[in-house]
Amino acid sequence: MRFLHFGSPWVQGAMRIARPYALELEYTRDMMLPLLFHGEEWPASVLQVGLGTASITKFLYRHRPDARLTVVEISEQVVMAAYQYFRLPEPSRNLRVELAEGHDYMGRSSRVFDFLLVDGFDEKGRPGMLDSVPFYVNCRARLGQRGALAVNLVARTRGVRPSVDRMREAFDDRVLVLPPSEAGNIVAIAVAGDTVDASWEELRTSAARLRAASGLNLLPTLARAQLGSRGAAGIRL
Repeated sequence: MRFLHFGSPWVQGAMRIARPYALELEYTRDMMLPLLFHGEEWPASVLQVGLGTASITKFLYRHRPDARLTVVEISEQVVMAAYQYFRLPEPSRNLRVELAEGHDYMGRSSRVFDFLLVDGFDEKGRPGMLDSVPFYVNCRARLGQRGALAVNLVARTRGVRPSVDRMREAFDDRVLVLPPSEAGNIVAIAVAGDTVDASWEELRTSAARLRAASGLNLLPTLARAQLGSRGAAGIRL
């Protein structure tokens, strides 16, 4: 295993050297939950804020080869490390990496995406403006008719309730919060546009197809989601 740190104990990403395209950290697998909401052609376009070890980038690059991937990363050093140590593919027609601050980029962009993924922190594990109502409002504005946002939240002394409340405000309460991973990360999913309404059985069927196609097993994520759903028949957002 190879890990990325920003000069602190906080793990910013990980890669199993023998499986560079796999999602090793549990929270990165949780962030893939929206792949179960739509068909295999989704997403056609992806915006990722925060590159880290490029694990999410590489997974989508390999298993959604027709998707257009844009990655926004504030640190040139992180980009260089991803190329040198974590096998980030070279730029291509479907993969572009831009050096920019995520909040500024989201505010000035006019592009529309199917899938937004936010996983940006500084060396002390702080997200800054990436965890603010204006940022989440701009995220919603950048999502298309079948749009979904996945955000990695790190539990602190006050917990993640303030972060979730900000997301709920921006997305009219269309937010699903997964139970925490073993490492303490909490992933929140928000959707815009079309209603997502799927039973647990339908989601497990989609998870089985995804696992057969990519090796990614989201059944543990679904089990935790169902455990925290308080008897709901499925996911409705």
